[in-house]
Amino acid sequence: MKNTYRSVLLFALMALVAVFQISCSEDDLPNDGEPKITYIRITDPASSDSLLVGAFQSNLIAIVGENLGGASEIWFNDQKAILTPTYITNKTILVSVPGMVPKEITNKLKITFTNGKILEHDFEVQISEPVVANMNSEFVVTASVATINGNFFYEPLTVTFAGGVKGELVSVTDQIVQVRVPEGALPGQVTVKTNFGETKSDFWFRDNRNIFLSSDPFTGWWNEKYVVTKPAAGDPVAINGNYIRVKEAIGGWNWKEVAGGPPDAMGAISKNVPDEAILKPSDYNLKFEVNTLKPYNNNMLKINVGLTNDFVTDAFQWAPPYDTKGEWRTVIIPFEEVAASYDKLGVKLSVSPKGYYTRLLFHGGGDLDADISLDNFRIVPKILKK
Repeated sequence: MKNTYRSVLLFALMALVAVFQISCSEDDLPNDGEPKITYIRITDPASSDSLLVGAFQSNLIAIVGENLGGASEIWFNDQKAILTPTYITNKTILVSVPGMVPKEITNKLKITFTNGKILEHDFEVQISEPVVANMNSEFVVTASVATINGNFFYEPLTVTFAGGVKGELVSVTDQIVQVRVPEGALPGQVTVKTNFGETKSDFWFRDNRNIFLSSDPFTGWWNEKYVVTKPAAGDPVAINGNYIRVKEAIGGWNWKEVAGGPPDAMGAISKNVPDEAILKPSDYNLKFEVNTLKPYNNNMLKINVGLTNDFVTDAFQWAPPYDTKGEWRTVIIPFEEVAASYDKLGVKLSVSPKGYYTRLLFHGGGDLDADISLDNFRIVPKILKK
C-alpha cells in the first residue's frame, strides 16, 4: 500500500514538472540565434493586428521578433530610448518612442545587444506639425512681444503674420513661442512653421471681425467718460484705438453700467453678431481683451450680447478672480455658455436684422476697487473653415 502511494506521488511530481516545463514560455528559454524583427505593433491587445511603420513621439510600441532578449539599447534616429528590463523578452520588447526631437533623421530603429550585435529596422518617428492654440493677447502693438501657446514648437521655426511678414523670435520652447511683432503685420491668421510642417491659427491676430462693442467711436447710452482716447502716463497702452477703463470703487450690489445700449443707440455695430452664432452658438467664442492694474477680485461683470428685445440682468456673468498684472490678455468664453445662461431664464436667442441689445454691467456681491480696461468685444468662429 505504501509502495502504491509512493508510486502515485512520484508520478504526480513528474507530471507537475512536465506541465511546468511545457507551460514555460519560449520567451524565457535561452536562444542563441540571430536577432530578428518580424513586425512592430501598438500595445493595445484589442488592436494587436495594427502593424506600424512609424509612431509619434512618446507612443508605446511593441517590437515583435526573435532572439531579442539581449537588447541593451534602442535608438530611434539619434535619440536613445529608455529600456525597462521586465519589458524585454526573446519575442517582444515594449518601449516608448523618445519624446525628444531628433537632430539627425535616419528613419531607422537600431537595437544594440549585449553580445555586440546590432539590428536595424526601417521605422519613422512621426513628429507632429505645430499646434497653434491661442495667444496671451490677440492684440499686440508693433515691436512688442506676442506670446503664442500650443505644442510641437521645434526649432528651426518661423512665425509669419498676415501681410506676409515674419516676426523676430525672442524665445522658443516646445509649448510657447514669444515673437516680436513686425512692422506690416495685418489682422489675420498667424502661421507657425517647423521642419515637420506648418499650421495656421484658427484665431486671428488683431481680430477685427464681428466687434459688437467698441469705443471707436463711442456709441450707446452709458459712460462715455470711461473711454480712453489718448492714453496718458499710467494708462494702459492702446492696442486697437480707444478702449474702456473703469477706475473707481464699486460697492457690492451697486448698479454700475459701463457700456452698451439698445440697437438704435449702439448703431450699426449692434448688427455685428453673426447670424450663424445666434443659430449655432457652440461654433463660436465670445472674446475680448482685458487689462487689470488692480485685481478683478470681487463683484461681477454681467455681459449682454445677442439679445433681441431687452436687457437681461442675471444672464451671463464673467466672474472674478482675474488679474493680468498690467498686461493685456484675451479672454475666451464659449458662446454656448452665454446662450445657456439666457436659456435658463427662458430667453431664447433669435436672429435680429435690426441689431442686438448690448450691455456691460458691474452688479454683484463684494466691494471692488476697480482698475480694469476692456476692449474689442467680439463673437468669432472657434475653428476656421479650411
